[in-house]
Amino acid sequence: MKELWSERCRGLTPYIPGEQPKDGGHYIKLNTNENPYPPSPMAVKAIREAAGDGSLRLYPDPACTQLRRAIAQSLDVRPEQVFVGNGSDEVLSLAFPAFFDPDRPIRFADVTYSFYPVFADFYGIPYEEIPLDENFSLPVEPFLAPCGGVVLANPNAPTGRELDETALRAIIEAHSDRVVLVDEAYIDFGAYSAVKLVSRYPNLLVVRTLSKGRSLAGLRVGFAIGGEGLIAALNTVKDSFNSYPVDRLAQAGAIGAIEDVAYFQCTANKIITTRAYTANELERMGFHVCDSAANFLFVSHDKVPAKKLLDGLRERGILVRWWNKPRISNYLRITIGTDEEMKTLCAVLRELLREDLS
Repeated sequence: MKELWSERCRGLTPYIPGEQPKDGGHYIKLNTNENPYPPSPMAVKAIREAAGDGSLRLYPDPACTQLRRAIAQSLDVRPEQVFVGNGSDEVLSLAFPAFFDPDRPIRFADVTYSFYPVFADFYGIPYEEIPLDENFSLPVEPFLAPCGGVVLANPNAPTGRELDETALRAIIEAHSDRVVLVDEAYIDFGAYSAVKLVSRYPNLLVVRTLSKGRSLAGLRVGFAIGGEGLIAALNTVKDSFNSYPVDRLAQAGAIGAIEDVAYFQCTANKIITTRAYTANELERMGFHVCDSAANFLFVSHDKVPAKKLLDGLRERGILVRWWNKPRISNYLRITIGTDEEMKTLCAVLRELLREDLS
């Protein structure tokens, strides 16, 4: 039936999300960077109240006014500097046609979030992939040359490496006439946030999600912080596509999660502590572990192929992420779970290594 598809659709290579098991089995799920802890009780309470007050018969606020105010207050920006969408993937998708043109290539890393080239191809925007260094750090110099725009994930995915303020400012300042988009999906686990720079640089857009640090992957809320001119562009694209992307329950739950600062800080600190423990245990087993400021670790082993470990872990009920791609085919990305889950992971990995190396 592909003869009924448009020419553009036939030429697309879509993004492939991490496995969501449907076989009824019980898995330790460390493959999609979900938060191992439940959402804030305040978020759950707000969702229940919104579901029961009779308002679901009405359209949600298309401007997400109260949610934007809550985000603005939490980040010390103005509501006019906030845009809200149906998950950060939607915000990113709207940003590509809002800021990038088909006559000038944009730049992003060769090893980064694999949705970026999908968005670029979908909107017909050319792009250049800049190789990361051998240790997966981002080389700043190639990102300073003129181009149509820059997209950076900080911390990067799937490597977990972060960029410091000096590097971010150098790239932003090199493109004063183009948008630099910083994707901070994993910012809640220790990296420097570019939100502090938004008031200084009108070409900077920072995109965030509530899926990771706020345990709301199932609610689908993301947002952007930027100058009013950039936010106006996002609203123009959004309202040319769907004026009501964020439903009433999502808006209510997101406000509850954002306002429960103590709960957020507690769970984020747990993940950071467990990340350090897991990295140390994996290094003791002979794994190479990339420095991570995210809620995952990017690891490889010299003596046992990553794909073999992936399959062995799955057979024992543990899911991690692997890509059959150049440069990273011998790496696994492991989401940080609870202490108990990570201890189980380490025990199984020791068993797999013993079996393979004995």
